[in-house]
Amino acid sequence: MLKRLAVLFLVAIMAVGLIPSAGAQEETPWCGTDENVEITFIAGTVGGEHEVYVGLAERFTAEVCPNITVNVVERPESTTETLAQYQQFFEGQSGELDLFMVDVVWPAMIAEHLLDLNEYLDADMLSRFYPALIDAYTVDGRLVALPWFAGAGMLYYRSDLLEKYALEVPQTWDELGEAARTIQEGERAEGNDSFWGYVYQGAAYEGLTCDALEWQVSNGGGRIISPEGVIEVNDEASIEIFDKMASWVGDIVPPEVLNYTEEESRGVWQAGNAAFLRNWAYAFTLGQADDSVIKDKFNVVPLPGNEPGMSAATLGGWGLA
Repeated sequence: MLKRLAVLFLVAIMAVGLIPSAGAQEETPWCGTDENVEITFIAGTVGGEHEVYVGLAERFTAEVCPNITVNVVERPESTTETLAQYQQFFEGQSGELDLFMVDVVWPAMIAEHLLDLNEYLDADMLSRFYPALIDAYTVDGRLVALPWFAGAGMLYYRSDLLEKYALEVPQTWDELGEAARTIQEGERAEGNDSFWGYVYQGAAYEGLTCDALEWQVSNGGGRIISPEGVIEVNDEASIEIFDKMASWVGDIVPPEVLNYTEEESRGVWQAGNAAFLRNWAYAFTLGQADDSVIKDKFNVVPLPGNEPGMSAATLGGWGLA
């Protein structure tokens, strides 16, 4: 029964913008049971995600199914740690998982533990999603998660500081390095010894893999492994950009970047202590918050490349299973 209730909640929050207010409902929705039950939703923690999910859960109980309580549990911030946690639950056949977030690259790894949502959702519901995203969460014909949101890596830059130092928005990695160094030197000369030119996700987890793929492809590097199984990551273009990024650490990138996930890098940026940031779209809204010291002082553009127009961005995103 909890499986069906979890799917019900999944569908409800997907359509939350379509759920009428309690007073406008013409009929009582089907809630799967008249009993008072609880389901567990393991949700994200990056930025303001947790608060959003708590709000959706409360709205579901208040407006759709008063007899169903949804307990929102925070997952680890690191995607690598989250996957390891899930795998422990699966191996132990734990009943703690009812509904949870699934990274777009995980379906094939954990599909055997997930429900086939095709058995619960009709074609009309599925037609509301971008087909490529449905394909991303389909394994051997089984739809194991519904797309929740998607995103891509982008470059955040301090527009006020580029204007202050008469710099153009960088389109290449060399231009980024030069601009980052110019701004860093200028800001430190004015007394901010905590200022750095560039921050990103450098910890040993999936975030660094995303960044490294962007570096590699945008510099003209090949695949990591070719379709024929040949290792290609050691080509000249890939080695060149990896060496460049390594040389920046401790120079225009803080040494602590080796421990940064999305939130640590955003924290440095949003505190006003970096000229450039690589991150996902969520950082824009947080940077524009009323209590942000960089509000209205930044913008975003595609990530740089070896040459103008060679930008590459990793497609990220999460589904719900």
